[in-house]
Amino acid sequence: MTQSLTGPTLTRISLQDFEVDPVNGFLPGTDPLRRLSGSYAEWDEIAAQLPKYLVSGRARTLLRDVPQFDTAALRDGAELERAMLLLSYFGHAWINDTEPPVDSVPANIAVPWAAVAARLGRPPILSYASQQLHNWRRLDDSRPVELGNIARLQDFLGGMDDDWFVMVHIAIEAAAAPALQAAVRAQDAVLGGDADALAEELREVAAGLAAMRAVLARMPERCDSYVYHHRVRRFLFGWKNNPAFPEGIRYEGVTAFGGRPQSFSGESGAQSAIIPFLDTVFGIGDEADPLAAHMLCLRDYVPPAHRAFIEHVGPRADLRGMLLRGRPQEAVAAYNECIEATHAFRRLHLGCVALYTHQAQRDASNPNDVGTEGAPFVKYLCRHLDNVLRHVIR
Repeated sequence: MTQSLTGPTLTRISLQDFEVDPVNGFLPGTDPLRRLSGSYAEWDEIAAQLPKYLVSGRARTLLRDVPQFDTAALRDGAELERAMLLLSYFGHAWINDTEPPVDSVPANIAVPWAAVAARLGRPPILSYASQQLHNWRRLDDSRPVELGNIARLQDFLGGMDDDWFVMVHIAIEAAAAPALQAAVRAQDAVLGGDADALAEELREVAAGLAAMRAVLARMPERCDSYVYHHRVRRFLFGWKNNPAFPEGIRYEGVTAFGGRPQSFSGESGAQSAIIPFLDTVFGIGDEADPLAAHMLCLRDYVPPAHRAFIEHVGPRADLRGMLLRGRPQEAVAAYNECIEATHAFRRLHLGCVALYTHQAQRDASNPNDVGTEGAPFVKYLCRHLDNVLRHVIR
């Protein structure tokens, strides 16, 4: 017999309205653009040479010649994202070409970078959205986005370790797509009062979380922790809470900043929308967390449509509240599977963080005590790991 739950009126959600692809999740449904057209193609040519110049310590010599194109002709969508990816690499390469790094970006990079970022609704810095969501291609177009069938479009120094780190995150995003759809259907089941359907969808979410964990577990296969920490990580840091940039970074020629240094958080998996969305659906919260405000600020780096998905779709149904009130046995068991799968994913992630960041200290621009986004990540991750299991319904 179908169990029922009392809930508010059901309103269907269109994933496409929030730029969530039914197959690729938060990745674009169409493979990212590989080259820009017209005169903008000169940026692609410079980007192709960038890794070799960085290895030689001469990236600024190359980047001085980046044309300061007017970005108004760039079309929204794939073109704008491609430009953001390239300009973000130019900016980070300019800053980190030498040690110690420099604290300003020249106008030929900063001006178009800030203009493109403003149109995308994100700060002018290399964020997860550029580094992962729009930085891949498939090797075989007939096969899905998965490890073994994806390659990275742009890198800093190049090499297997650098690429694999990014590609694992891309594959996790694709693996999360079924869980995102099932989570929305689980909300529909709550709003429609169908406990049996809720249990079925929650089991699908738990399976999706397990698939994400299986991908993350492959990180050490081709990404050496020493190589990542000492040769890759320094390019990913932002300017917020970074001892190398106590006042931030100056974006020369950007009138909106009025010549004032800016402090933005660096690229981080904490800018992925997957876990924040699922946490909201599951009702996982910790208001006493001292880092809650920082994590909320990281949503400024999430594409606006995905941000809206977290904030408007995530809380549309009080899923946990319904389970606590009605206690339908199968649905509660499936919910607890989701909580345990979330805990397992986060526990593995914490282990990866420890492995890839806690290396022998080398310089102030690559600190061990904060993540690339500028927060004391170990404290944050440990607290959230402990908090997740407290949401198991007994």
